[in-house]
Amino acid sequence: MSAITAVLISGDQSSQLVDSLAANGAVSKIVLSDERFDPRSGSGISRLLEETKTDYLLLILPGGKVEIGPRAIERYLSVAEDSRAGWVYSDFRDDQNDHPLIDYQPGSIRDTFDFGSMVLISKRAAQKAITHHGNVGEEIRWGALYDLRLKLSIDSQVLRIPEPLYTRAPLDTRATGERQFDYVDPHQRDYQIEMEQIATAHLKRAGAYLEPRFEAVPSSKQSFPVRASVVIPVRNRDRTIRDAAMSALSQKTDFRFNVIVIDNHSTDRTTEILSELADKDNRLIHLRPTRLDLGIGGCWNEAIYSHHCGLYAAQLDSDDLYADEHTLAKIISRLDEDRYAMVIGSYTIVNFDLEEIPPGLIDHREWTRENGRNNALRINGLGAPRAFYVPVLRQTGFPNTSYGEDYAASLCLSRRYEIGRIFESIYFARRWEGNSDAALPILTANRYDAYKDFLRTTEIAARKKVNEG
Repeated sequence: MSAITAVLISGDQSSQLVDSLAANGAVSKIVLSDERFDPRSGSGISRLLEETKTDYLLLILPGGKVEIGPRAIERYLSVAEDSRAGWVYSDFRDDQNDHPLIDYQPGSIRDTFDFGSMVLISKRAAQKAITHHGNVGEEIRWGALYDLRLKLSIDSQVLRIPEPLYTRAPLDTRATGERQFDYVDPHQRDYQIEMEQIATAHLKRAGAYLEPRFEAVPSSKQSFPVRASVVIPVRNRDRTIRDAAMSALSQKTDFRFNVIVIDNHSTDRTTEILSELADKDNRLIHLRPTRLDLGIGGCWNEAIYSHHCGLYAAQLDSDDLYADEHTLAKIISRLDEDRYAMVIGSYTIVNFDLEEIPPGLIDHREWTRENGRNNALRINGLGAPRAFYVPVLRQTGFPNTSYGEDYAASLCLSRRYEIGRIFESIYFARRWEGNSDAALPILTANRYDAYKDFLRTTEIAARKKVNEG
């Protein structure tokens, strides 16, 4: 049997876990990682690989208290040997319930990919990755494992065992809606810059990096009834839809606009409220699709391909508000300024009563003209509100989903065109119990994460084609 060096990375270094590892015949050495052997730093991972004499490294990652299951290490080894995978991880149990993870894809390049708490790395595969793609930089402070994983994934398999092989008591028990903004926390700015540099280097190796050269936005011979449309997809939001619609209708502009609300077969008072508003203001276009199978993306398509749609289409979610009556004018001015295909603003997180709550302003300051569209493949979103030049948007439309549809459109547009940004807050995003992503069940969260990884996978393939001419 191949031999293992087990490395406990800070977090859980309990005597129970150490005893469990020591009792396993495959584990020939246990390292309680300190600063010298911390595999998250460039110097630590280099020293660890250099001094490891075994075939595999078993990393116990921070984030929870781990209890290894029966014959779990043997199972990890067996799968690694049979598949010759370079990086192996597995499902686990969380508070006695199964906690499945998701499979790794070529687009799983985000630094937040969840591998659980146990990862087995083939030393052979790690050395091959370093030989082919360069050493992990000594200057890396936090992302050495991320860098190694991306390099390793080019020539070796990153493989999930869909079996719960250990139990973990998690340390981070926040709901999904609370965790999703961690990557824009200004206190993590240095960390994020390092992760962006690592991801960008990977895209260059993979042939998917795009230089900051952009196509000119084409002029259009299509005719439009108004200059801009505010698009609001909605289903069963009778507590918030009036606020959203009135926020859009109250905009002050020197151009004509309308508000297109796609009422996706609401069963509460949403339809009644919208009908009442439309009777009073003919700028509100109340559309009810004939189809019963539309997600949010499908509702957007109903709006942008309709004869009501303006030259520009601006987003407003059914439980959100524009920050003031000048928001739409600011967005359209920015779209006109440099002939962008898309503009993305900044928003403030508020509660149902519009009181600011942490993390407050989400401005995506990580975005740069030089590298924003490459870094977009690492992070989980590009911000809000989003607005589009409709003639270009109509070339692709949105996927008919209710999660990630905006991310898909943004990645696609950014492949060819420059995206403009507004870094001041122009939008209030309500966080309340009605949000669709407030507290996702694990299977739903997994499905969403897997879908965004799929979008990255196809986008990376498309960008390779661009670079191949």
